[in-house]
Amino acid sequence: MSEEMACHGCDLLVDVSGLENGQRAACPRCGHFLTRYRADVYSRTTAYAVAALILLVLANSYSFLAFSASGMESVMTLRQTPAALWQYGMPGVALIVGAFIIAIPALVLLLLIALCIPLSLGIYRPWLVPVARGIFLAQNWAMVEVFIIGVIVSLVKIAAMATVSLGISFWAYAGFTVCFTLAVSTLDRYQCWQTLEELAAG
Repeated sequence: MSEEMACHGCDLLVDVSGLENGQRAACPRCGHFLTRYRADVYSRTTAYAVAALILLVLANSYSFLAFSASGMESVMTLRQTPAALWQYGMPGVALIVGAFIIAIPALVLLLLIALCIPLSLGIYRPWLVPVARGIFLAQNWAMVEVFIIGVIVSLVKIAAMATVSLGISFWAYAGFTVCFTLAVSTLDRYQCWQTLEELAAG
């Protein structure tokens, strides 16, 4: 990697040239993380994104949770979560939940694959720049970690009132959360823009 980058914490220009595979750079003044260089960043990100997409499909194909109490049993799927909110008269909340836990994460993963495959092959296309911008913008609106943590906290309270069975979808979504987090955190913003500039200039 070459050139300097400005610290997001204190605006200090830091020379990040000479980073080797796996090394990271931090601001010498405030300690803010700057960048991490990985030689296989695009293939690694693609692998995480593909795995996350597969797990997301599985999470929407099977039962998420099953509740049983007093002889009555109820089964819920992941895609029924926003639908249930809609039926209870909260269409706005239903759309937000559906977007944050399913639609936006799926969009981010598709954009990651569309970006990383050409970059790993050394191919530049003008549309890669808006795709990269879309990824770094949309990933802030994906709330998969918040959702899975909220579900776990709710299960602790519900377990005292009913028998809860975790379905395949729950474990698939938990795995999806891990793979999604790894996919978006592996793609380094600075390295991505450096690669795009080098390919565009070459």
